Parts: sequence; C-alpha cells; structure tokens
Amino acid sequence: MGIATNEMFPKSTCAIPILGQSLTPLSLLVVPVKTEAKSKALKAKKAVLKGVHSQRRKKIRTSPTFRRPKTLRLRRQPKYPRKSAPRRNKLDHYAIIKFPLTTESAMKKIEDNNTLVFIVDVKANKHQIKHAVKKLYDIDVAKVNTLIRPDGEKKAYVRLAPDYDALDVANKIGII
Repeated sequence: MGIATNEMFPKSTCAIPILGQSLTPLSLLVVPVKTEAKSKALKAKKAVLKGVHSQRRKKIRTSPTFRRPKTLRLRRQPKYPRKSAPRRNKLDHYAIIKFPLTTESAMKKIEDNNTLVFIVDVKANKHQIKHAVKKLYDIDVAKVNTLIRPDGEKKAYVRLAPDYDALDVANKIGII
C-alpha cells in the first residue's frame, strides 16, 4: 500500500511526495498537471538565464609567449572610390618605340641577321617591345635583345621571323 498507482488519481493530477514521510496515498500531495508544466517551464527559464557557459574550464597556458588569435578580417567597403578615374597607361605602343636606328652597324644587322634596331623607352621590357613592333609594323618577331647604352637610352635588336625580310620591312618603314 506504500506505492501510488495511476488508478488512484484522475489524469489531470500528479502525485508529489511530501518529504520526510512514507509513500502512502495520504502523504501524497495531489497537484494538478498545469502547475507541473509551469514548474517545468520555470526550470527551463532558469537554465536559459544561467546559460551553458557557466561551467567553462580555464584553458591551461603551456607557452610563455602570447600569440594573438587570428580573427575574421572583413574586406573594406568604401563609400566612394578614392580615385575618380583609372590612370592612363603612359607606356603605349607609340611611346615604347621611339625611332629606328640607321647607323652603319644597324644596316649590317638588317642585311646579315634579319634584325631591325630600335631605340626604345628605358622602362619597356622585351615582351612590350615585341608587341609594339608587331602592332605598329604588322610583322612577326622571333626574339628581342636589349641593351642600355652609355647615354642612358635603351637599344633593342628585334630579330624578325624567317618568313619576313628585314630589308623589305626597313624599306616599308622608311629606314633605308
């Protein structure tokens, strides 16, 4: 007779034992289900307010040096561009090639090595010189050799592809 069964009480009630007494039907306090749900909700509220991080263990530091943790770094989102327009490329095809060289040694190169000689901009590299010659004179270039002269100018030896004749191209340009 010490244990309460489901037949003793209606479904809308719940039996909660009173502390310090034996489990007899008289010692059981009859509480409606509504209050049980309320107490459960209050318990949940308390747990939410307390949070889950309250029992966090302190991490043991094993190194004397402090390394700042890497955090998320967002890209800049400027309200307006700082430069109103992109800069114009000052080193275009016409600026790269200044003029063809017409010295005796340059003429010898044209005849013997199928090579044209140009004075070019000092800041231009071999690829830029090759593209500039291709675009300006409609010829294919095999390779480009460069040197900087003692007076500070850059000289480019432009070797033409085998299917182009440097003498004909020189005539077309107006070197000879």
